[in-house]
Amino acid sequence: MAGMKDREEGFEKKFAHDAELRFKAEARRNKLLGLWAAEILGKSGDDADAYAKEVVIADFEEAGDEDVFRKVRGDLDAATSDDQIREAMSALMAKAIEQIQSD
Repeated sequence: MAGMKDREEGFEKKFAHDAELRFKAEARRNKLLGLWAAEILGKSGDDADAYAKEVVIADFEEAGDEDVFRKVRGDLDAATSDDQIREAMSALMAKAIEQIQSD
């Protein structure tokens, strides 16, 4: 019985660890996406950092990525397509995961 309890606790710890890493990766991706969009918008320096923070905060509106997508989509208007934004989100998620794993 003790072996089963240890195994259960191990799975719970792994689940919690994976969830924490996912949260960190999504937050990092959102910051990178904000910096990407800021560049398209012609922002730099503190303005770009402030915009990236707005994108990170937008993720707390609802579960999933759609709130972040809507924020960036609305701000970029015709400057880029939906597909370009989604491709950037995907590529930046991969980059964020790599950064989190190397930290």
